[in-house]
Amino acid sequence: MSDPIIDVSHISKRFGTVTALDDVSLQVPQGSVLGLLGHNGAGKTTLINILSTLLPPSSGTAHVAGFDVVAQRRDVCARIGLTGQFASVDEQLSAHENLVLIARLLGASRREARQRADELLATFDLTDAAKRPVGGYSGGMRRRLDLAASLVGHPDVVFLDEPTTGLDPVSRLNLWQTVESLVADGTTVLLTTQYLDEADRLADSITVLSAGRVVAAGTAAELKAQVGQRTVTATLAEPGDLPDALRALTAAGFTPTHDEQRNAITVPVSASRELAAIIRPLDESGIEIADLGLGEPTLDDVYLTLAHQADPAAA
Repeated sequence: MSDPIIDVSHISKRFGTVTALDDVSLQVPQGSVLGLLGHNGAGKTTLINILSTLLPPSSGTAHVAGFDVVAQRRDVCARIGLTGQFASVDEQLSAHENLVLIARLLGASRREARQRADELLATFDLTDAAKRPVGGYSGGMRRRLDLAASLVGHPDVVFLDEPTTGLDPVSRLNLWQTVESLVADGTTVLLTTQYLDEADRLADSITVLSAGRVVAAGTAAELKAQVGQRTVTATLAEPGDLPDALRALTAAGFTPTHDEQRNAITVPVSASRELAAIIRPLDESGIEIADLGLGEPTLDDVYLTLAHQADPAAA
């Protein structure tokens, strides 16, 4: 296995008496997405700022693309792109002017800068608005331009700090598709987000931070298996059968809960093969099932459980 393109080892960051990060370690393979989850104040942005050389760590080491984020800041900066929580482009300039300016600051010639700006504007579907001042852009257009700006220098690693905050559903979906295209081309992405569906959609692996500490790490499936539990929900055809169904399932060794409004019973299970064991006592009691569903745990379940275990005040 190749060396990770992001390698964080025992990083801590203190601001006076406040510990923002506490002995954080993680690794990200090249061409993948790491989703960094956590509540406000969990330490996500602080870690991004350290990895992008904006802040030095108080202790520990971090390498990006093989370079130390403290001792080799210039080398790191040449290989990364950063999109923060708020758009960083100049609203008085047009999209094209913003991208050309950034390219020139990175050392491109005028011709190279214009060519790169045109490429990115086309990629992010902003060509028609390229000459308009950014101040008149919608939120989704600004976020797309901000992401385009972070890619001007062909970075190996892109840090996205809550990039879809405040976007409408269509703009969020468009940005997700853009991230997926970047990764397909070999770019590595570290994504911080508070949207669990976003992490579930985009992340190859997930690290959960709470109060500056790593409280869990793994794939979405691994985290769901760690703290979640499958459930079987049976919606009964007749409302009057609910008491009999509860008694039948309890007698069969299950611990059902019920929802009177939906006329449904939910039973926690460890495997899908238990479906038959649930249906049998209901059938033997003459209870008709209108609908039967197997529910998987969600990342919402995972996050709420882990965050509460680590820091009850955060959940």
